[in-house]
Amino acid sequence: MPLSPFHLAIPVNDLATARAFYRDVFGLTEGRSSEHWVDFDFFGHQFVIHLHPTMPYQQQAQCNQVDGHAVPVPHFGVVLPWHEWEALAERLQSHNIPFAIEPHIRFQGLPGEQGTMFLYDPCGNALEFKSFKDMGQLFAS
Repeated sequence: MPLSPFHLAIPVNDLATARAFYRDVFGLTEGRSSEHWVDFDFFGHQFVIHLHPTMPYQQQAQCNQVDGHAVPVPHFGVVLPWHEWEALAERLQSHNIPFAIEPHIRFQGLPGEQGTMFLYDPCGNALEFKSFKDMGQLFAS
């Protein structure tokens, strides 16, 4: 069964800065917008940033330990094909975006082996982008 696009709306406390980040750093295509929100094509999914005061989780990240790294919670992102994940890592590095967790291989040699990276948008939302050389490992236990 083909995947259906998801819809995700997140708060941002500076619409212009967040808009520029997602448009210029990630290269996302803008869709509809108003003075309070902007939607984007987020790798085939509908992603909306809404102007809203800072939420507590955006001020101080909470983390869980996963494979020796402090993973921010909550976070969101997308699973990309391997070559797109590598290209995104290079794109983010070329824009000097600081990583919360640098691009690396997690669970190396184990079920679920994956490339992953974490970063924050300018409004404190945590993002994770990952990839599997073997997509059959996506839900491996």
